[in-house]
Amino acid sequence: MCMSIFSSLVNADKSKKPEPPEGFSKISVSEAERSFSGNMCRCTGYRPIVDACKSFASDVDLEDLGLNVFWRKGDKHPDVSKLPSYTLGGGICTFPDFLKSEIKSEIDYLNDANVSSPREGWYCPKSIKEYYKLINSGLLSECSVKVVVGNTSTGVYKDQDLYNKYIDIAGIPELSAVVRNDEGIQIGAATSIARTIEILQQESESMSSPDGSVVFRKLAEHMSKVASPFVRNTASIGGNIILAQKYSFRSDIATILLGAAATVCIQVSTETLRVTLEQLLEQPPVDPSTLLLSIFIPHWASHGQKDSILTFETYRAAPRPLGNAVSYVNSAFLGHVSMHKSSGGHVLSNLHLAFGAYGTEHAIRARKVELHLTGKVLTASIVLEAVRLLRETIVPMEGTTHPEYRVSVAVGFLFSFLSPLCKGITKPGRTPCVSPGVLHTGDASNMPLSSRRETLSSDEYKPVGDPIKKYGVELQASGEAVYVDDIPAPKNTLYGEFVYSTQSLAYVKSINFKPSLASEKIVTFVSAKDIPTGGRNVGSTFLFGGEEALFGDPIAEFAGQALGVVIAETQRYADMAAKQAVVEYSTDDLKPPILTVEQAVQNNSYFTVPPNLYPKQVGDFSKGMAEADHKIISAKVKLASQYYFYMETQTALAIPDEDNTITVYSSSQYPELAQNVIAKCLGIPFSSVRVITRRVGGGFGGKAVRSFHIATAAALCAHKLRRPVRIYLNRNTDMIMVGGRHPMKVRYSVGFKSDGKITALHLDILINAGISTDASPVIPGTVISGLKKYNWGALSFDIKLCRTNTTSKSVMRAPGDTQGSFIADAVIEHVASVLSLDANTVREKNFHSYDSLVVFYPDSAGEPSTYTLHSIFSRLASTSSYLRRAESVRRFNSCSKWRKRGISCVPVVFKVEPRPAPGRVSVLGDGSIVVEVGGVEIGQGLWTKVQQMTAFALGQLWPDGCEGLLERVRVLQTDTLSLIQGGLTAGSTTSESSCAATLQACNMLVDRLKPVKERLQLQSCTVSWDALISQASQENVDLSASAYWVPIKDTNLYLNYGAGASEVEIDLLTGAITLLRSDLIYDCGKSLNPAVDLGQIEGSFIQGIGFFIYEEHQTNKDGLVISNSTWDYKIPSVDTIPKQFNAEVLNTGYHKNRVLSSKASGEPAVVLASSVHCALREAIRAARMEFASGGGSGSSSLQFQLDVPAPMTVVKELCGLDIVDKYLEDLASREVTTK
Repeated sequence: MCMSIFSSLVNADKSKKPEPPEGFSKISVSEAERSFSGNMCRCTGYRPIVDACKSFASDVDLEDLGLNVFWRKGDKHPDVSKLPSYTLGGGICTFPDFLKSEIKSEIDYLNDANVSSPREGWYCPKSIKEYYKLINSGLLSECSVKVVVGNTSTGVYKDQDLYNKYIDIAGIPELSAVVRNDEGIQIGAATSIARTIEILQQESESMSSPDGSVVFRKLAEHMSKVASPFVRNTASIGGNIILAQKYSFRSDIATILLGAAATVCIQVSTETLRVTLEQLLEQPPVDPSTLLLSIFIPHWASHGQKDSILTFETYRAAPRPLGNAVSYVNSAFLGHVSMHKSSGGHVLSNLHLAFGAYGTEHAIRARKVELHLTGKVLTASIVLEAVRLLRETIVPMEGTTHPEYRVSVAVGFLFSFLSPLCKGITKPGRTPCVSPGVLHTGDASNMPLSSRRETLSSDEYKPVGDPIKKYGVELQASGEAVYVDDIPAPKNTLYGEFVYSTQSLAYVKSINFKPSLASEKIVTFVSAKDIPTGGRNVGSTFLFGGEEALFGDPIAEFAGQALGVVIAETQRYADMAAKQAVVEYSTDDLKPPILTVEQAVQNNSYFTVPPNLYPKQVGDFSKGMAEADHKIISAKVKLASQYYFYMETQTALAIPDEDNTITVYSSSQYPELAQNVIAKCLGIPFSSVRVITRRVGGGFGGKAVRSFHIATAAALCAHKLRRPVRIYLNRNTDMIMVGGRHPMKVRYSVGFKSDGKITALHLDILINAGISTDASPVIPGTVISGLKKYNWGALSFDIKLCRTNTTSKSVMRAPGDTQGSFIADAVIEHVASVLSLDANTVREKNFHSYDSLVVFYPDSAGEPSTYTLHSIFSRLASTSSYLRRAESVRRFNSCSKWRKRGISCVPVVFKVEPRPAPGRVSVLGDGSIVVEVGGVEIGQGLWTKVQQMTAFALGQLWPDGCEGLLERVRVLQTDTLSLIQGGLTAGSTTSESSCAATLQACNMLVDRLKPVKERLQLQSCTVSWDALISQASQENVDLSASAYWVPIKDTNLYLNYGAGASEVEIDLLTGAITLLRSDLIYDCGKSLNPAVDLGQIEGSFIQGIGFFIYEEHQTNKDGLVISNSTWDYKIPSVDTIPKQFNAEVLNTGYHKNRVLSSKASGEPAVVLASSVHCALREAIRAARMEFASGGGSGSSSLQFQLDVPAPMTVVKELCGLDIVDKYLEDLASREVTTK
């Protein structure tokens, strides 16, 4: 991300834009927002990164930035001088000398015309003649060859084997040439997509003819939505077309060029041919003997007729508007429009209607539709017939996902193109009857991002409570922070990659490797047979009993289970070699696998939930139902899984040491238990295993129990080979093996009064726990805890924890609470729909009084003064202008036919349980301070808060309070042999627990040092810190203090409160979802660091949006995860977060049983993201009202099941896949009646 914004700054500053104010760049706010589209972040929610990028922009409103470190929101005159300085043009770039020399030698090599032999398998011909000389030389006849320019295709089509040779054609001048003539522009095939966009923009601006400029301008605009900036800078336009030709790649570029009637120049051996793009796409897959030379795009300026106007439009429907998201369907339409003299209607000619990505081998032209439309006056009946012809033309291939959706969207695109040309048709455009001052009425997806962040820090415990910057933030931003994979590889390090089962339940008879280049790189294969005597085949162990095997031996119990580890000299060789594995399975004498919760019920396949963990029911359900005026006897809710998607995948480095000991560097949230598992597997004492975790690149629960397999496998391999072994899972393997959030199926019955007061609720919940218990026994309790945020009157439930032959599910940010809270709001919304009441009215009707809160949360309700939900919800309604905006949404929906909006508010009540934690504080001879805690820094700011707590506690001995003490504090990595009983970093409580332990240790030091200071003060009024420590050392005072903080049992549990409101807009033609605005208010008590907590809240909320809306976790019939890459699995990106994102952290005063009155922040906000899902439900309801779309089986159009997640494909299906057809049929029938 830093490189993306830096390159954008440099490029902007090179432009001819006006000079910006001092300290700013020429880059604009909108350019800054787009500068890192395609970059993924799971932690921050993007808002702080966007703010950092926007701070460089010359047109930025500084008060719009939430940079709490530099100034606080509300300052009348934010001072730009407080920001780090920026020099126009990027300033001095300290590029490393060794990289300079490396690049120079590479350029010298490429420019050396006398080089005849390749270097490390790479050939770089300098001309087309040299290329064909190489192809025809016979040197490559026995080799696997790959022709590349940017080689970005490896991000889409993962290499299944190594290549002997690569031919880089980027250095052939003819392939980068740009030629302009009177007919159009010819662009060399090796020209990068980014450069192509520049060329098209320049050409459109230079042309005097509007007809000519429109094609180039819209091509450039569409291409800028393809891939991401760093891919567009590298990938070539010709390479994109060849991918579409060879591999049925769903290319936007091929489709829009086909729509623009582009032609291509290709060379086959000595023959040069010019063919249409359509002809090239229809040819058999090309081989290296065919070279794409150039692409010619006509500008159409001279093709028009005297009384006609050229129209050209492109469309795409993709999971994200921008960046790294392939289209479900794309299209481009070109034609000339003229006026029919007698009727005054519009007539089309020269039509090119191109469609692609819908499940076809390549983009096509809809020629039957073109023929039908050409020369006819456009009416509703004519457009309706065109739609019918299109449905016959657009037929997705068998196996295509969402086929009906893709056809429906293609119809929507054609309708969008034709509707402005047809009288009487409501166009899917702006909605003029809604005041722009009230709501944005243009294309919502193009709205700029804005935010408001409000925090209230306290001076009571300074520097605790100050929004200071994160500890080590400069190291992270510069890339200098050392994660496990950054640790320099020791001498003779080997690398490992798992071979995993693709079957859900089968005997593993044999594992072999097919002959290949990659197989030749295998050093050895490690399996269960290599576990030493005295060791066990154990990959993880659980807090509630039970274990999970490291390797499936002799039976693979689920798809994705590790069968062994391939060892090679590099990680790439290991990854590639693992793909060569051929596993022979047998299912003889085995029962069919259990893959669904329904199958688990049939087979009575459950895990037992310990009685102390199973939640308690409330009241008498039968009595509550008897009191009800209305009843919903049976309704369903379904929630899918969610993958963690931490930025750093699972990784470990194991180094064998003397005396049969081993050190393992693991990216783990639970180093203590990792140590235990490794020792059990190797059959050695715990004391012989040292696990070190400095920092973790994102965890969210996935680096807790699920990290043990990787650390244990690396340790086993290193133990066997007596060489260091590193395993760093690639994203595909990580997604397949690691698991994720618990999927659930819920059936509920609810009784309620006519005013919305609920009297009774019963739930039957089936939870898919996967193959092992993991942490699943806690999930029933957390589900019900999240659900209890409303007063249900009586609450009963039957929860079954299902054992299935799938990857074990584990804790993931707000585990159980997220699902339970959503189920609660689904029930509330269902009741509101039945009664035709506003959902917020029903919510507030069922809020707890303090008395009912105590009944539902008897162990954690706390004092009455701490129950702040009512005031929070009222404050949210006020600050978010909820009532005014709800009325605006109603007006918008009444005026807009093809776009609808929804708005919703949800509360959160989140039970928190701090755990014991160790801490050690040591003061060294020079006065510097070293702190060790059991908690792991995962990016959540734990070290920052520990640093602040240390400065606060020791500040009473510092002459000027705590000023200057912060920089003296260093927080050390977690080491299981240095500080024991470190425990699990999870549940959002580790920061406060670690701070409590640190505070205890510091107080011990203060008690020891105070007498020394008092004696020194007799000699001098002011005693410096350095003098104090020096004197204490001379007096042999113990300057290291250890503590083990244990929370008070009776007051340990507490509740967190918050509320969130979200507004969304949906496009009924594509299902596209735009998050217009989200407002959050959260009670952090007295925050230890409001800037850190606010970041946690925002990041947590955005991750929740992914779960509820975007992230589709899919498996095949054997339970193997198939959404196993960024290509298939879409977490939120900067273009899918709320356009306006406002967050407020409340300071609710003194909480006597909390650590300095603070409360947890990292997890509860996930729950608030259900407000987006609820708002989405309201928007869909408005759409169904508009088109009276029946929900099937005679049910009301206003009552429907909206599962989790609810991506655009689901939204479109619920709005209606045939709404365009029905609308046109209605208009056509009126035309007939009129005639």
